[in-house]
Amino acid sequence: MKENDLVDWFIPLVKRLAAGEWFTARVSACGLFHIAYPSASDTLKTELRSIYSQLCQDDMPMVRRAAATNLGKFAATVEAAHLKSDIMSMFEDLTQDDQDSVRLLAVEGCAALGKLLEPQDCVAHILPVIVNFSQDKSWRVRYMVANQLYELCEAVGPEPTRTDLVPAYVRLLRDNEAEVRIAAAGKVTKFCRILNPELAIQHILPCVKELSSDSSQHVRSALASVIMGMAPVLGKDATIEQLLPIFLSLLKDEFPDVRLNIISKLDQVNQVIGIDLLSQSLLPAIVELAEDRHWRVRLAIIEYIPLLASQLGVGFFDDKLGALCMQWLQDKVYSIRDAAANNLKRLAEEFGPEWAMQHIVPQVLDMINNPHYLYRMTVLRAISLLAPVMGSEITCSKLLPVIVTASKDRVPNIKFNVAKVLQSMIPIVDQSVVEKTIRPSLVELSEDPDVDVRFFANEALQSIDNVMMSS
Repeated sequence: MKENDLVDWFIPLVKRLAAGEWFTARVSACGLFHIAYPSASDTLKTELRSIYSQLCQDDMPMVRRAAATNLGKFAATVEAAHLKSDIMSMFEDLTQDDQDSVRLLAVEGCAALGKLLEPQDCVAHILPVIVNFSQDKSWRVRYMVANQLYELCEAVGPEPTRTDLVPAYVRLLRDNEAEVRIAAAGKVTKFCRILNPELAIQHILPCVKELSSDSSQHVRSALASVIMGMAPVLGKDATIEQLLPIFLSLLKDEFPDVRLNIISKLDQVNQVIGIDLLSQSLLPAIVELAEDRHWRVRLAIIEYIPLLASQLGVGFFDDKLGALCMQWLQDKVYSIRDAAANNLKRLAEEFGPEWAMQHIVPQVLDMINNPHYLYRMTVLRAISLLAPVMGSEITCSKLLPVIVTASKDRVPNIKFNVAKVLQSMIPIVDQSVVEKTIRPSLVELSEDPDVDVRFFANEALQSIDNVMMSS
């Protein structure tokens, strides 16, 4: 839109909406001021500021909410001279609103305004509001403060954070409402990064210890998802002395999400204290989670296994976790079996084909004789994923013969999956092997009584012909 169009058409539109009889028009107007203001003349700017101030005191809470939501955007376009006078008086009106839904939106305004003001003005005007909000009678407002506290700390600077915001944050960590504690616990690592380690140990760690045995499982889960990040902040000695006991108590938590959140962030602690101290307490928790009755928990732990493998090293992995990885291939839930096959591929990539040839391939190939066809299908899936990692030689000598044997299975589902696996092996093996071994098996499958087997076998044969033509 051209500059003169904004002045001639857009600003009158904003003024018309702001004076609308229905509150919906006034709500819409609040979101347009920051677009209209920069193009207005000085007289119009004064009028727009005055109108916005009236909207901040509107009779309808919905309008005041919209004004609070958009105050930060509007403030960013207002000149510095008017920021301290006009905008701050609007902000103060909103922070003292009798509706908690308006006050909690004013909390977001604290961070936005804090970035626009000079540090000393921020301390004078914003800091008292944050401290008051952290003790607000409405838990929703306190929740909002807990959520936004890190951004608010950045706005006021390090010194006021230490003197004024640390006590406010400690209050939020010990709040009566679980939702507030969840929000505060989720920010514990970020907050500690602003402080020096001594202050974190003195003020924040005692609260963290209390939260690790909180009555709400969601508070413990929120804490578990971030607590590992405190290790680099506190350093090795404080981590071993203060943090490790909390970490171990969360690893034994009855709620699986808490234990999973700890294990998923393992690398952060490992970098600080080393794996030896961790592995003694870690293994029982992993084994317990690996056999959890909820399949989603088992699925989540499978996804962390490659990360654990890289952290723990090949020796520890072979001794303790190798058997678990094979056990998952025979789980009753398909998603677990599929994830277990993907897991084997990622482990082969992590530890190399030689290790896989020794520790994975023989056990996988033994399972091809399982009486249940679903487990035999999992083996086919594992072979198709391992083949590209293992390379042409091992695929031809070890994997391909098993697949060819499986092509004579009595179950059609196995046979058409064999056709798919053979198709995926075409680019991996030499052309002579394709002609000598893969094509005859596929020709046999293409004459199968089952329509699906014939379809996939013909698709694979078509792939061979396409490769021949392109070469």
